[in-house]
Amino acid sequence: MPKHYSASQIHILLVEPSGVQSSVISGYLRQLGVSSIELVGSGKAALEKLRSGQYELMLSAMYLPDMTGVELLTRVRGLPDIQSLAFVLVSSETRPQMLEPVRQLGVCAIVPKPFTEAQLSRALSTTLDFLSDDLAYDSDYQHLETVKVLLVDDSRAARAYMRQVLEHLGLRDISEASNGREGMAQLEGRGFDLVITDYNMPEMDGKQLLDYIRRDSWQADIPVLMVSSEQDAGRLAAVEQAGVSGICDKPFEPATVRALLGKVLQGRNQHD
Repeated sequence: MPKHYSASQIHILLVEPSGVQSSVISGYLRQLGVSSIELVGSGKAALEKLRSGQYELMLSAMYLPDMTGVELLTRVRGLPDIQSLAFVLVSSETRPQMLEPVRQLGVCAIVPKPFTEAQLSRALSTTLDFLSDDLAYDSDYQHLETVKVLLVDDSRAARAYMRQVLEHLGLRDISEASNGREGMAQLEGRGFDLVITDYNMPEMDGKQLLDYIRRDSWQADIPVLMVSSEQDAGRLAAVEQAGVSGICDKPFEPATVRALLGKVLQGRNQHD
């Protein structure tokens, strides 16, 4: 039976060295309905807790006494039993070069410091969507398992995050590529109903892949969702002009993907 998580059902490991900050964050989480929160102040303590406890979400600061949040998440992603643990970063860090590695490791949300209850609530809602496997569409969409999706991202962790979201939506035919060139090769060999691609990748980036699809591919009309942390307005405008179906931030929210997939599925049903 599909599992739906509510705030009261999840166990959160909060990694925050500041007593004041941990108190503020815990207070907001309790107001949002979370009752099970365990506090630790270092990366080492967090890893020890993860090995012995059961948590659905780790919420961490960027700068810890013994490591950064990036280093902590990297180590978590290397632990087989918990590598898919939901992760939310809470940090005052705004430099793109510092936040990009976090996005590439498959996070549910990045919450700024200082934050509002609404910002934390949105991050929690995104996490609950990520954890829940009852997001699938209703019976109006037939043969959902036949919808063919191509995921293109050079980060294995990011692909794993996106795959879990798609599987919770009810999709089963999901192929993966680690860069645009691999994605192009797959597109030449079989048909797809949707491409979800990162922007910044080695060998061939998302914009180049999109250009190939729209100009040279035998399936030029396929919907393409661009997932990116790119902030350059000129580059994003070029992607829009190239014919992207949608652009969403990285990390993306399950609700965003669900809305786009709904349009794709409606189009398939109209042609069936």
